[in-house]
Amino acid sequence: MPRHARIVAAGYPMHAILRGIDRGAIFFAESDNRSFLDALAELTAAESVRVHGYVLMTNHVHLLMTPATDRGASLLMKGLGQRYVQHVNRTYARTGPLFEGRFRSSIIEGDTYLLACQRYIELNPVRARMVDSPADYPWSSYGANALGHKDPVVSPHPLYSELHESDQDRRAAYRNLFADSLPESVLSAIRDATNGGFVLGSSQFEKQIAAILGRRTWRGQPGRPRQPQPDDNQLDLPV
Repeated sequence: MPRHARIVAAGYPMHAILRGIDRGAIFFAESDNRSFLDALAELTAAESVRVHGYVLMTNHVHLLMTPATDRGASLLMKGLGQRYVQHVNRTYARTGPLFEGRFRSSIIEGDTYLLACQRYIELNPVRARMVDSPADYPWSSYGANALGHKDPVVSPHPLYSELHESDQDRRAAYRNLFADSLPESVLSAIRDATNGGFVLGSSQFEKQIAAILGRRTWRGQPGRPRQPQPDDNQLDLPV
């Protein structure tokens, strides 16, 4: 069965997940995390991709990024995988692949989901019960976004910048967002869209991206496609 083409659109934020094969570990020492972030910082500049949020977990990575070109995110992820696998294979005298063949991703509707997705990413270590607070985990963008730590990987999204005019008050406003837990419905929406490779946003946003790409960007219904009716209020796109 042919795999679906990835949904990518230049200038729109994307949530991506890169996992180890069979959910196996991909980071084995702090030097591995640093090597990964060094490669990521270089590739963001080379491929014109702005990373707004990230977390490096034991066996997977989350990125929230906006590519300037349609191919930017894929080129960044490809280069990242190649460079980091070379580092791991050389360091640990191993051979073969380290990551799943394809990274998973979804385009994010900024106004509705971007800051929620950023919090979802930075709260991963807390949900995994690795730490009590995202501030306690050193391998995420929380340090830059919430605490003002210098991080060459992170480029704030305009929606984050609009939280307040001053840097100090902006970071305080961002930290306040973490006082409330993300609703389970939001967690499920983020997971479903990313694992399924669909757009995360309103139906209007889904249709907006579909019009740009010329194909459906939402999950189809099981069974044979329903024949469109004259009063269907949706784009006539291939299923």
